Formats: sequence, C-alpha cells, structure tokens
Amino acid sequence: MVYWKALVATSLLTASMGAAAVAESVTLKFHSFPPMPANSNAKFVKPWADKVTAESNGEIKVEMYASMQLGGKPPQLADQVREGVVDIIWTVAGYTPGRFPHLEAFELPFMPASAEATSQAAHEYMMTVGAEDLKDYKVLAVHVHAPGTIHTKDTLVKSASDLNGLKMRGPTRVISQMLGGLGATPVGMPVPQVAPSLSKGVIDGMVVPWEIMPSFKLHELTKSHTTLSGDRGLYTAPFLLLMNKAKYESMSDAQKKVIDDNSGMALAKLAGQLWDGFEAPARALAEKAGGEFHELSGAELDEMKAAGATLVDAWIEKANGDGLDGAALVETARSLVAKYAD
Repeated sequence: MVYWKALVATSLLTASMGAAAVAESVTLKFHSFPPMPANSNAKFVKPWADKVTAESNGEIKVEMYASMQLGGKPPQLADQVREGVVDIIWTVAGYTPGRFPHLEAFELPFMPASAEATSQAAHEYMMTVGAEDLKDYKVLAVHVHAPGTIHTKDTLVKSASDLNGLKMRGPTRVISQMLGGLGATPVGMPVPQVAPSLSKGVIDGMVVPWEIMPSFKLHELTKSHTTLSGDRGLYTAPFLLLMNKAKYESMSDAQKKVIDDNSGMALAKLAGQLWDGFEAPARALAEKAGGEFHELSGAELDEMKAAGATLVDAWIEKANGDGLDGAALVETARSLVAKYAD
C-alpha cells in the first residue's frame, strides 16, 4: 500500500510538473524582410531558433515570419520589436537613419575587414561605447556582412570617375553619402526594392555583398562587378538581431539562460563566419551568369580611399554636432576591427 501511495504521489507530481512546463512554454514571433530561403533566415536565424527550442526542451518555440509577413516595411522592424508587436527581429541598422548613431561608424568607407573580425568588433563596440543606442532592446547579436562590392548593369567600374552620373542604390544614409562623394547619384532603398528598380531603370547599379544577390536574383540583373584589393573593404552594413526587452524579462530564469547562452559575442562571431562563407558561392553564380569583373588596386584604389577619408571627416563633424565624439568613435571602431582581424 505504501508503494502504491508513493507511486501515485510521484505520478501526480510528474503530471503537475508537466502541466507547469506546458504552462510556462513561450512562443516568440520572429519578423524580418528577406524571404525565408535567404541566408539570414535559413542559415542563421532558423538554426538559432531550433537550437533554442532544443536546449529549452521545447519550452521556447520560435515562429518565423519572413518577407514582412506580419505587416509594415523594413524600416519599421526596430519599432515593431521595441514596442512588442513582434518578439525578435533581424534588420539592417541603417534602415532607421539616426536611430543607432554610434553604430554608423561601422558603415564608414574602408572600415571593415572580414565579416568575422568586423562582427566581433561591432558587437563589442555596441556593448560598450554604443550601448546607449540599444538600451531599449535585449541584444542577441550585432554583426555585419562581408565587405560589399560594386555591381552595375552595364558599366564596369575601374575608377571613381566611372561612377560619375550612375544612379547607385545605397542601403543606408552613410553609405549613400559615400556613393555621392565618389561621384555617383545615390538612391536609398531597402534591398527588396533593388531588383524591380534595376529592371525599371530607376537605378544603374548598387553596392551589396555577394551573399545577398541570389536571394533577389541580382546576379541576373547586373553584369559588371568591381571588388577592391587590400585588407579593408569598401564598406559594410551592420545587422541587428534584437529581442523585445519586456518579453525577455517575462521569461523564467531557465528560459532566460537559454537565450543568454545563445546570444552575445559567440553568436556575433558565428554570424561573421557564416557571412564570410556565403560570399564565394554567390560570386560563383555571377560568374556562371557571364559577369565581367575588375579588382581595384593601385592609384585607382588610392583615389577612392582619398574620397573615403573626406567622407569620414564629414561624418566626424556631423557626429560632433550631434553631441558625440566622432573622432573617438572612429578610432575605437578601427582599433576593434584591428584587434579581431590580427
């Protein structure tokens, strides 16, 4: 009889624990702008979500909503997650100009090394000197893409002068200013608008990393591609993987630990490694499509660097006017990139 009483008690406790586990389960809504097959979704966020679910024993589930399925436009993602409309977002920081002013230093010309090194640098930077920009969010990771390159429909860019008069898409305000400084006519727009804009002649080309091109078939719409020699790329764009702060705080300590164990510097480094690895296969598709290629070096590259330095000076002056120490931010960003690149 004692045995059966103990067994019943154990069964009731187990059932109670099971009910509690079900009651404590959390479903997180993830929202972003690229299509589901895009690298950011299929090879970065989805594996991350699966890992979080597994390590929480199924208590944390992540619903994936790609291509702005939950409504709004890409620049609204930062507000959606801050206000709790969604729980997690992945977005381009520069889609909301002025929202993350410290982070703009990483968009400056000739700042980035590899995505792996620069992602770690950007994440450390935003957890320290740039922390004010992200105080309203639970930060999962800050990372960047591999250095972007120049792609056009018809004109193979072999010097800065070849950009004169070309309508070039820029992903962010700072990068659009860079294109203008190099002689192009900058046209700002999120990447989902690039393909139709190329087809309609709204733009003549764009600056993007190789990896994003297959997701929007941009390698089929451009035939001229210019890369840069050296250990620093023309530019990069920072990405943000952010969670609603209140949602995170509402989770159990065990669930928070799962999120914490799968965020931070290790995730930023992993993202950088992934984005570096995405480049070669995407470039191969452009080669297969019959593209023509040029690598800038020597005097032509020096000309671009000189124009880039002018733009850096202008950004520092603007940052100072906004109450920041622009020169210190640029120096900190460069130092951190060098730290992780060496």
